[in-house]
Amino acid sequence: MLKRIAVVVLLGPLLMLAPTAGLVANADEAMVALGKEVAFDRRKGNCLSCHMMDNGSLPGNQGPALVAMKARFPDREVLRAQIYNPLEKNPHSIMPPFGLHGIISEKEVDAIVDYLLTL
Repeated sequence: MLKRIAVVVLLGPLLMLAPTAGLVANADEAMVALGKEVAFDRRKGNCLSCHMMDNGSLPGNQGPALVAMKARFPDREVLRAQIYNPLEKNPHSIMPPFGLHGIISEKEVDAIVDYLLTL
C-alpha cells in the first residue's frame, strides 16, 4: 500500500502534465503551419519574393537564403526583431518593417519566427 501511495505521489504531477504537453506540441505545430502560410502568402509576409526558403517555388534572391536559422539566430528575439522592424538594425534595409507597419499581426510575426526556426 505504501508503494502505491509513493508511486501516485511521485508520478501524479507528471501524469497531470502529459495532456498539456500534447496540447503544447499541437499549438507549436499550428503556429509553425500558420507561419509558413503567412510567409508564403503574397498578401502578407511574401518572404518568397526576396528569399529562397523551404520548398517555395519561384524564390527571389535579394535577401539571404533562409536556411540554418537556429544556428544563425540562436536568440529567438533577435530574429523576431528583424522581422518586426529590420530598419532598427539597418536603416537602409529593403525589407519592409512587417510588424511596425502592421502588415502582419503580432501573432503572425511570432508564427513566422516559429516557422523560420524550423528551417
